[in-house]
Amino acid sequence: MPHPPPLRISRNFHASRATVFNAWSTAEHVTSWFSPQTYSVPEAKVDLWVGGAFDVCMRSPAGTLHWTRGHFVEVTPPSRLVLDLYATDLTGRPLFRAYTEVDFIDAAGDMRMDVVQTYTFTDPAMAAPMVAGAPEGWRTTLDKLAAHLSGATATRPHSAVHASFQVARHINAPVARVWHALTDPAAKQKWFGGPPGEWDAIECHMDAREGGRERAKGRWKSGVVSTFDAIYHNVVPHERLVYSYVMRLDDRTISVSLATLQLTPAADGTTLEVTEQGAFLDGYDDAGAREHGTASLLDRLAASLT
Repeated sequence: MPHPPPLRISRNFHASRATVFNAWSTAEHVTSWFSPQTYSVPEAKVDLWVGGAFDVCMRSPAGTLHWTRGHFVEVTPPSRLVLDLYATDLTGRPLFRAYTEVDFIDAAGDMRMDVVQTYTFTDPAMAAPMVAGAPEGWRTTLDKLAAHLSGATATRPHSAVHASFQVARHINAPVARVWHALTDPAAKQKWFGGPPGEWDAIECHMDAREGGRERAKGRWKSGVVSTFDAIYHNVVPHERLVYSYVMRLDDRTISVSLATLQLTPAADGTTLEVTEQGAFLDGYDDAGAREHGTASLLDRLAASLT
């Protein structure tokens, strides 16, 4: 029986869609609930972008470690996630595939999470008993998620997690054109913001001088509103920009960052290096998404100059 019937399970939670979606978004959250009753999660890796890892290690009461490994196929906050997962044996050999679709739906003042898991057996003898126990495993796992959400929504811990990264790009354009793309409002709107069709601008303005401010506010298809508020601290024309910025999702401040952009002339263009130090606030952990997003924006900047 290489293709057993899909598992379908639903649960209502007294929380917003964004809060329940966020419970899948970081290793810190996932380690708190993503395992059946009596199991724990000592280790996880969660990279919330398409192609990003979703690897979870579950420890049994006897201390045996069971890994589920995979990646995100679809990420549509806060309405849908799709994950391609594989359960493995103790040697890391895949036992079965669990293609997992998760929908987050508003329902009568609460929200409903629908899970559909479609299985393909690699080792039917070992996989079949595990899949047969999946409904009960999911039931107790969602009990743990409900408890996690109850704690998460009752109080939000005041904390800050610090991170830094560097991203560099060689751009086939002279320094003057790259500087214009970074500092001219109309030129910047061509590349800065959410992907076309996924993000609609609500408010965009900038004043790229020392003491000047910038705002980029827009609504994602999911309905979430993101706001980028920046202040420029150091502006050296054609050489350097230094600014700090605050990021918000709806009314929640998720991070405060310091960014340095350095431009260096090259024989056939410009080298643009971005260095960023950030404080991620009150339990928000982007699991590398900020660095990934910055790299994507620089690619779009380069494309806008071709």
